[in-house]
Amino acid sequence: MTTETNLEKLQRLLRQIFQFDTADLDFGIYRILNHKRDRIEKFLTEELPKAVTAELERGALAEQSKAAEELKEAAEQVKGQLGEEAINAVGELEARYERTPLGRKYLEAKERAAGARSWAALEAAIFNHLFTFFNRYYDNGDFMSKRRYSRREKYAIPYNGEEVYLHWANSDQYYVKTGEYFRDYSFQAHGVTVHFRLQNADVEQDNVKGDKRFFIPLVSDATFDPKARQVVIPFEFRPLTEQEDIAYGKKNQQDAIIAQALEAIAGRFEKEKAATVALLAERRRTAEGTPVTNLEHHLRQYTRRNTSDFFIHKDLKGFLERELDFYLKNEVLNLDDLEAAGEGRAEGWFQLMRVIRAIGGRIITFLAQIENFQKKLFEKRKFVTETNYCITMSSVPEDFHEEIAANDAQWEEWKELFHIDEDERNLFNAGAKTRKERRVAFLKAHPTLVLDTKHFDAAFVDRLLACFDDIDTMTDGLLVRSENFQALGLLLEKLRRKVECIYIDPPYNTGDSEILYKNEYLFSSWLTLMENRLAVAQKMLAEDLVLFIAIDDFEMADLCALIDKRFPFLRREMIVVNHHPQGGKAKTLASTHEYMLACVSRASARTLTGRSAADGVESRPFKRSGTAESNFRYGRPNSFYAILVDPKTKAVAGAEPPPEVGAKYPTGKTEQGLIRVYPLGGQGEERVWRRSYESCLPLIADKRLQCSDNMTIYQLIEAHDRTAALFSNWVGARYNAGIYGANLLGDIMGEHNPFSYPKSVHTVGDAIFASGIEDDAICLDYFAGSGTTGHAIINLNREDGVNRRFILVEMADYFDSVLLPRIKKVTFSPEWKNGRPIRQATAEEAERSPRIVKYIRLESYEDALNNIRFTLPKGQTTLKFDDYLLEYMLDWETAESETFLNVEKLASPFDYELMLTEGQETRQKPVDLPETFGFLLGLNVKTRRVYHDKDRRYLVCRGTMDHREVVVIWRTTKDWTKKEYERDKDFVEKEKLTEGADEVFVNGDSFIPRAKSLDPVFKHRMFAGV
Repeated sequence: MTTETNLEKLQRLLRQIFQFDTADLDFGIYRILNHKRDRIEKFLTEELPKAVTAELERGALAEQSKAAEELKEAAEQVKGQLGEEAINAVGELEARYERTPLGRKYLEAKERAAGARSWAALEAAIFNHLFTFFNRYYDNGDFMSKRRYSRREKYAIPYNGEEVYLHWANSDQYYVKTGEYFRDYSFQAHGVTVHFRLQNADVEQDNVKGDKRFFIPLVSDATFDPKARQVVIPFEFRPLTEQEDIAYGKKNQQDAIIAQALEAIAGRFEKEKAATVALLAERRRTAEGTPVTNLEHHLRQYTRRNTSDFFIHKDLKGFLERELDFYLKNEVLNLDDLEAAGEGRAEGWFQLMRVIRAIGGRIITFLAQIENFQKKLFEKRKFVTETNYCITMSSVPEDFHEEIAANDAQWEEWKELFHIDEDERNLFNAGAKTRKERRVAFLKAHPTLVLDTKHFDAAFVDRLLACFDDIDTMTDGLLVRSENFQALGLLLEKLRRKVECIYIDPPYNTGDSEILYKNEYLFSSWLTLMENRLAVAQKMLAEDLVLFIAIDDFEMADLCALIDKRFPFLRREMIVVNHHPQGGKAKTLASTHEYMLACVSRASARTLTGRSAADGVESRPFKRSGTAESNFRYGRPNSFYAILVDPKTKAVAGAEPPPEVGAKYPTGKTEQGLIRVYPLGGQGEERVWRRSYESCLPLIADKRLQCSDNMTIYQLIEAHDRTAALFSNWVGARYNAGIYGANLLGDIMGEHNPFSYPKSVHTVGDAIFASGIEDDAICLDYFAGSGTTGHAIINLNREDGVNRRFILVEMADYFDSVLLPRIKKVTFSPEWKNGRPIRQATAEEAERSPRIVKYIRLESYEDALNNIRFTLPKGQTTLKFDDYLLEYMLDWETAESETFLNVEKLASPFDYELMLTEGQETRQKPVDLPETFGFLLGLNVKTRRVYHDKDRRYLVCRGTMDHREVVVIWRTTKDWTKKEYERDKDFVEKEKLTEGADEVFVNGDSFIPRAKSLDPVFKHRMFAGV
């Protein structure tokens, strides 16, 4: 058996790092690596050894190797002429030969070569050091940040003298959810492309055994298309049925599934020669020499890869360069050997270090370019791929009722979700004769009926949304289907310093909620998952914030340490929630509790409050205090308005609608002689009332606002509306997750409930109530699960009339199967049983229900990878191979990819497309550029209206940003000439589309006065740091 040289060993490691074993894969980052695989191979087989050779042919190392060779030749001459015994085993010459000519020549050569190493030894040392260095940090597809302390392989932690310091193995990396990855796994063999495609599982819930999920191929559904030369094998990722659990044994069940699948798939395609050859051809051999087919290799690769999340380093180049310097000083520069060799050999040691540093640096640069490319894709803001609105009928003008009545798709959804009977005769439709008339009557009689714009065409949606004069203010909820890091990145500018409350229920990292992790990195993977997302969410938090995080014993200590590290300005409290009073399964204790971390600003006087209160009525100032943006008019313009007071009786007689932002407003008495009282501070600053204008009107009607002699407005709060101390131990039956979580959700969803272990809606509701957030305040949940947070806020708003808003983020399939239907259902009716509504919302509940809930879907990281395309840049051949390969390759050649925003295609903004995976289908689909840009700009949209100039469609969004009035105009400008731009300008001026705007953005070029192109702004914000 041939011994592997140090060069070959290094090349083998680098091929593994560059993932040469995946050369036949045809998706994601592998497609990008495959595009340059020949060049990488040339670098490894030609450039790398040549570079080392070039270094060894110059300087002190060349002198050393020459001296070592001369010594070797002299020794051979001595042994050849004077006998083998003339030189002993340690290279000493027999004394009797020291004065001979050959002896003197040997001794002179030995003196010159003292401490020197031969060419082969130097070359071996360089390659061995490079292998040792890179092998230290590479771990199954990821570079792990394990800083070394000494040659004894102890680790060093970057510590700056803190009293207590938290560090974990991959703290400087991004945790990438596997759910974003490998949904469509492809490889090529013998001219055939083989796809493994994940599809939704369809298994009776009662027949499921356990909760651990496995990749199960649906062999009977596998297909081969001989014309396209494509094999498609669908998979389900689900728990085993009871029968499968028995059939696959108790150990290594995924291996047993694969073993059975190999035989079944081979039988499925036994009559298809091309498919059989592609699947059953030998791919490799095991260490024992057993052949492994393409099918077996990729089945194992697919299931292994999809059961371990991975990481992207935030600064791989910086980390490896620092570690290489450390390695050189501690491993290569051996002071004992250097002293033994003498000062004359010092320069050779330093040159050896420079060689290793130079060659290692080139490898690092290329590795970092690939890693940075993935980082660029991961960090870039993702496109909104779909936007829809759920709008209650109370907010839909009656002009639309007949069109809605004629939309059968919408009525079918209502029948499925709400079990409505449109043909039922009742007092609401007694006079209706036709189905359309009965439907219109039904719409009028059910103000909380939720219309979903996905069932209507674009023209209808444009007309409907144009009816709203402040669409963002009317939007009481936002649902985002996306991996949460990507969602937070897109929402950042819109929510910066505006979120007053965050409630999250992350995976507990135990049992059924254990995250997918690399071996030996369970805890550090979880910390990285949490830290990455908290770091972005931190930038959204308002000054006077409240943060709630649900957790159990397993990760509680690490979470507390992380909060102290990431949020040192927060005061951390702990609530014990008795959520499972019957006791859970455990080896030692039957656990009945979990925890909720409650954090508020150390600088805040905020006190978390409970629900109980004493008798009596309390007067509370109605004007908000504090320094957060939410306490001022520019932060909440809908809560700045005049309260009208009778000057004689001091009775509150009414209120005037909020004045336009930036516009002058009347300050004197009204025509009826009523005094206008605005929420002005002591220095005349424009503050806000505690309630929005709409929420204030019921308080006035109920005489719950009073005015003092000095014109201070107070809110009267009765005992049942007041709060008391919040206790740290929640033991009431209302917190039972079985009754008010799982059972409650089962009653809402009926048989269609694939979600396990939701929180009690009261646990979440009491936490948000305790925060004290008021009108228009935003509560964010980016581990939304089944939507309990949204449900809790809808309940709270109906209970006390405060208009809290919610933003929910979820990436799993139950966004569509549970979360979205749940929000629609609880908006329609407060109470459910067996999937059916028990009663209709009361008039007060309907008035306090969500008006608009917007839901969007985002491009995924996998989508971004799959939309990379290569375009050879001009002038490529003028660059040196090294420079081009190591510095420019990926960024230059992928610059025109649509996922990176190809600004040239913004001339047709309504036709901008990406290849997107939805469910089991991957296809070209338009993305929502206006919606994406609005989020990136941080635009608070007031109106969204469509105009037409003959065949031209103009989408105009008007809103505010940083206290400025902003207008964004979208239209198709492809192939326009000067004449078309003139017509464009005239139309905009005629329709007064930019009137009153402080800033105007348009896609592409224009002649519109004061307008500037949004193209460079869009591109810049797409890649702004997170």
